Amino acid sequence: SIKAVKEWAQTASAPLTIINMSLYQRKELSMNAGLDISIGDYVMEFDYIQENFDFELAYKAYAKCLEGNDVVSVCPTKVHKSSNFFYKVFNSTSNSAYKVKTDIMRVVTRRSINRVHSLSQYLPYRKAAYAASGLKVSSIDYDGSTSNFKDGRFSLAVDSLLLYTTAGYKVSIGITCTILFIILLEIAYTISVYCVGKPIEGWTTTMLVLTFGFLGLFLILTIVIKYLTLILDMVFKKQKYLIEGIEKI
Repeated sequence: SIKAVKEWAQTASAPLTIINMSLYQRKELSMNAGLDISIGDYVMEFDYIQENFDFELAYKAYAKCLEGNDVVSVCPTKVHKSSNFFYKVFNSTSNSAYKVKTDIMRVVTRRSINRVHSLSQYLPYRKAAYAASGLKVSSIDYDGSTSNFKDGRFSLAVDSLLLYTTAGYKVSIGITCTILFIILLEIAYTISVYCVGKPIEGWTTTMLVLTFGFLGLFLILTIVIKYLTLILDMVFKKQKYLIEGIEKI
């Protein structure tokens, strides 16, 4: 990729800055590194190496930014079912006024970058941070599909739901209500057996209730631990990424 970019820079006689990450840290942290050294009032973010859309859409997104939008995304009409499901859950539990959906690139203003960094120096998911920044977000749709690049997406999806939505809280409440419902059924069953006068000896029912109870308890503890992990990262993780060197051409 770097070789191809260098050849393009020489052909186009365009200034180019390449950030050499010291180790593999996935897309989000690498994009954050690029944002930190970017200059100018508008920045184009490309999430995929493959260019499967008309680049004229990038200029249209820029023109739409000039109309008063702080973030303009270029979104394909054909997306994976898993992505559709994730964004439905995200948007239904998010407090943002703007809906987030699959995109392949976006144009962001310097004001939006400064806003999200003033809210948090650690951005696990930039797109969600832009939507939650309170600034105007818009999109442009095109007839196409995204790449099959999915590395680390599940972990990113979980972090995003816990940080930017109330999905974790609603899941924990749902688990608690389910356990409570099972316990109430067990109490009703026990009372009915006692009233009929045919109590059943054994530990099967008791162990069943205890099993469901501990299962729900550990699921809730898992969500709590995930929250604490994210909080620790946001509060104490001062070094967001590691850079080996910066190359200017």
